Amino acid sequence: MAAIRTVSETGSTNDDLAALARDGAPEGLWLRAERQSGGKGRQGRVWQSPFGNLYASTLVRVDPRHPPPPSLALVAAVALHETVSRYTPRARIKWPNDITISRAKLAGILLERQADAVVIGFGVNLAHHPEDLDRPAASLGARVTPDILLRRLAACFEAWLERWREEGLAPVRQAWLKAAHPIGTALQSGGAEGVFDGLDETGALRLRLADGAIRIVHAGDVFLI
Repeated sequence: MAAIRTVSETGSTNDDLAALARDGAPEGLWLRAERQSGGKGRQGRVWQSPFGNLYASTLVRVDPRHPPPPSLALVAAVALHETVSRYTPRARIKWPNDITISRAKLAGILLERQADAVVIGFGVNLAHHPEDLDRPAASLGARVTPDILLRRLAACFEAWLERWREEGLAPVRQAWLKAAHPIGTALQSGGAEGVFDGLDETGALRLRLADGAIRIVHAGDVFLI
C-alpha cells in the first residue's frame, strides 16, 4: 500500500527519497512536492518546477530474483502512460520513459540507484509547460490536480510492479510497445538516424539504420525526427 507524503517545497524529491532510502525507508513510500528548487531530469538537465505540476518520487527495493533494475524504467513508463491516458488519448511513450503528446514532451521519469533501492522520480506538466526548451513541450491543462493524478499513478505503478516481479519483463515490454510510437517511426540517437524497430528482450531500443543494420541502444537521448 502506497504511503504519500506532500511537502510545499524541496530541492528535489529524488534526492530526498534517496536520503530516506539510505535510512531504511520502506518500498511504497511516495514524496510529492508542490514546488522544487532543484528539480532535475536525465543527463543532468534542470527540470523546471513551478506550482501546479506533479513532482513526485517513490522507491523500489530491488532483489536479484526479479528482472534487472534498469527495466524498472519500462514499468514506470507503462504505469504513467496508463495513468495520463485517462485524460488524453494522444499520450505515447518515447524510449525509454518520456510521455509525449503529438511529439511534445508531457512528462519525464528519472531513475537513480541508491544501494538496494531504485528511486524513481516523475515530473508531469499539468498546469504549465516550459516554452524555452530545445524541444516542444505540452501540458494536460486543468483536467486533473497533482494529488489526484499521484494517487492514481501510485496504484497503477504498484500493480505493474507486482506483474514485473511475478511475470517478468515480457508483459511490461508488450504494454510498453502498445503505448509507444509505431514501428518505423524515424529516430535519432547518438548521431545515428534510423527507424524504431521495437525493443529487445531486455527493453533496449532497436534502431534500424538505413543499411538495414540494427543498433541496440541501452542508454542516451533518443529524438523523434
